[in-house]
Amino acid sequence: MGHRASHRRTLALAAATIAVAGLTGAALPASAVPQSTEPARQGTPAPREDAPTYAKPTPPTQVTASVVKGGVRVSWSPVVANPPVTRYSIHAGPGSCPVVVPAGATSAILPVVAGQAVITPQVEAVNAYGFSPAGSAAPIDVTGRASSRYVNLQLLQLSDFHGAIQASSSAAGAAVLASAWQQDRARVPNTLTVSSGDNIGGAPPVSALFEEFPTIEALNLMGMEVSSFGNHEHDRPLEHLRRIIDASSFRWVVSNYSDLKPLAGKEKQVRDSILLRRGGVTIGIVGMNTEDTPEVVAPGNLKDPDTGKNVTISASTRGVQRAIDGVRARGAEVVIVLAHQGWSMNVDGRPKGRLLEVARNLSGADIVYGGHTHQEFMSYVRGTFVAQVPNSGFEYSRTQVCVDTRAGRVVGADTEPVTVANMAGIAPDPVVQELVDGYVQQTRAQLDVRVGVVADVFPRGGTPPVERSGETPMGTYSAEVVRRTYGTQLAFLNGGGIRDTLPASKYTPGDTTLVRPSPGSSGPYDVTLGDLVSVFPFGNSAATTRISGADLWRALENGVSGYPSDGRFPQIAGFRFAFDPDLPVGERITRVTLADGTPIPRDSTTYTVTTVDFMVYGGDGYVDVFRPAEAVIRGPYLDDIVAAIKKDAADGVVTQVPAPDGRIAVE
Repeated sequence: MGHRASHRRTLALAAATIAVAGLTGAALPASAVPQSTEPARQGTPAPREDAPTYAKPTPPTQVTASVVKGGVRVSWSPVVANPPVTRYSIHAGPGSCPVVVPAGATSAILPVVAGQAVITPQVEAVNAYGFSPAGSAAPIDVTGRASSRYVNLQLLQLSDFHGAIQASSSAAGAAVLASAWQQDRARVPNTLTVSSGDNIGGAPPVSALFEEFPTIEALNLMGMEVSSFGNHEHDRPLEHLRRIIDASSFRWVVSNYSDLKPLAGKEKQVRDSILLRRGGVTIGIVGMNTEDTPEVVAPGNLKDPDTGKNVTISASTRGVQRAIDGVRARGAEVVIVLAHQGWSMNVDGRPKGRLLEVARNLSGADIVYGGHTHQEFMSYVRGTFVAQVPNSGFEYSRTQVCVDTRAGRVVGADTEPVTVANMAGIAPDPVVQELVDGYVQQTRAQLDVRVGVVADVFPRGGTPPVERSGETPMGTYSAEVVRRTYGTQLAFLNGGGIRDTLPASKYTPGDTTLVRPSPGSSGPYDVTLGDLVSVFPFGNSAATTRISGADLWRALENGVSGYPSDGRFPQIAGFRFAFDPDLPVGERITRVTLADGTPIPRDSTTYTVTTVDFMVYGGDGYVDVFRPAEAVIRGPYLDDIVAAIKKDAADGVVTQVPAPDGRIAVE
């Protein structure tokens, strides 16, 4: 009990509304795969019939190993792949010392490090799309052959946790993660645990309703050591972030902010770089947050409360590069970049996304961990190991790093993605579970309220995520509800505001009599207030205003500018539009009509529209299109959706999942 008492927060809910911090409705440019029951894996759009086939490599074959002077010689047959193999990674799992060699090699010496006895050497082929499955040699005894020259480091990395401290079908939960990490640390003592940001924000009620402090308490108990910032760390004003930083047992680092003083708590500071030692090795850590943050958080959230000046977040990597150079100058043998930037997709043999751009622009970094887009990626980019995992504790990365202490450099790195399935059977840590259960219990009295019944699950996620790339049932339903509620001609919402399935995969009611989705089940399903808060956690208010045809076209161009899978992607009602993603950004919208087919020209004709306050004030890049001076801010639009489902229930109606009607067309 003592572990959680220091920062216990009491539950405070408005009588009519669950207002979970008036925050951003979306934040994930470049392919965000959100919190779904089936989080997406690294994917490639379906190829054209006449297009070459691109894929990750197949496993190396004919892998053999023998003990030689200096370690274990591992040999294999070359792999042919498209895109071409660029290198091979040789390792023996946790506690080993991986080496990476060029594509032309067919053998390598795998160092033996302290603590190894019988090992199973493995070889993976690497290309631009990622790592192949491993080809394995027979186990081999290396007892007594360890070299003091080489040291293994193990890195446990998490990203976009989003307050998913409670276990669910798509989230391991803080207690299981804590136990998994304890096992990892017991196996490999030289372990460091890091995060690439978005630890909080866009969170389920168990965290969001307590201003995210339950997540910080859980991360403290889990042994988090260093984190960078994501955009969602700024979902509330800097006064709140200062308290979060003070409550953190771990350290925070970011290297592309104009000023770190406004982030300082009463007791703790944020650094632009961190230097630490592990296993006798000096490690430098720097951080980078997405430059999109000011667009996707509420206005004023980056304002220094003491001076009134805004903290700016640079898109340039210059500050990050200076931090890398600085830790190298101070003796860092390993440099890790925690970048809240994301991979989006693999196309025509090349990986795309801001994470890849950042990695290509940096020199001197050994490992770049990404985030932000909620997808899995791992490969080498110009010699730098780059990796990213999905969100909400569905997966973490367990990376083995080999350091040549004589040369003071990294000779290889290799990652295992550890998923919810891999963690099945791991007993939850009892202290962390007690913490989570305490907060869950506080939420249930308010949130275990049955609102109505839905015919089936409203889906989300996928590759690309449905709510961020096209027409989706939850987007259609919510847009139609607010348009009808406020009597406007149009409704225009952002896909990134939808954060869960309905019923929610991340909310587990205490009432076991409720009918809930399960493997092999079919609807109808009961829906609670907790489900809806999980789907719409930001507390944004509906806003009504007017928009011209010209501004609507501009808004839609912004909405599809990050296709596929950008959080600003529009979900609509009252009109239809088509776009061609192969056209240049800013020229992709090809057709806009009212629902009855009447064209909406790019002119000064105005239409009434319901949107959200976040977008009215320029959030998600919707700058100067929704006329904030004319906008009327209504109540939280979550209330409107709750009321609509309640009305169906009162009328004895099961709320239907809308079928696609072609209102959004990709040409």
